[in-house]
Amino acid sequence: MLDFPFFSVLDLLGTAAFAVSGASLAISKKFDLFGVFVLAFVTAICGGTVRDVILGDTPVEWMSNSYLIATIIGFASLALLFNPFINKMKYVVYLFDAIGLGLFTMAGIQKGLSNEMNVFSCILLGTISATFGGLLRDIITGEQPMLLTRKEIYALACAGGGGVYFILDAIGLAKEINVIACIVSVFLIRHITFKLGVRLPGVDENGKWIWK
Repeated sequence: MLDFPFFSVLDLLGTAAFAVSGASLAISKKFDLFGVFVLAFVTAICGGTVRDVILGDTPVEWMSNSYLIATIIGFASLALLFNPFINKMKYVVYLFDAIGLGLFTMAGIQKGLSNEMNVFSCILLGTISATFGGLLRDIITGEQPMLLTRKEIYALACAGGGGVYFILDAIGLAKEINVIACIVSVFLIRHITFKLGVRLPGVDENGKWIWK
């Protein structure tokens, strides 16, 4: 298994990506300065908090890791600083959200492996780590939560990337390759389905399937 410090870096990178995602959305919604930092914190720490609580790993990581707090403050500040130069705010939110999904999926899987959980539990833990921050972010801003609606592929991208990790691990490839493949797979699934407008089918109030 890879050394834990490497996955601490994943957590920091994922935290940075989600902090920018949350701060950028708050700016686009015309939140005040306090609101920008609140949404950055919520987006960045919620998934990891739920993950740690499920595992009984308390106090949760952000309460004992000052680097995570500094990362959120720093990258939320950068989002504010460079906001005048960002013309496509929605795309920035989407881009950093997609990057954060991949990083936090892998970080959550590693936490599961460290606690000797089975494959499906590890993938579920990775998915929770990656998506719950975005879920609360969308609820706070009044957006339709991507985790719960049909408009975009979200949680399945995380599960798909997690599946790639364990398939490659079973084949016997190096752990470093598996980690990179997982992160890239989550990003590509999210990006490609977003660009192509791929959605999961749903059911309307009359019990009829909705495909578009």
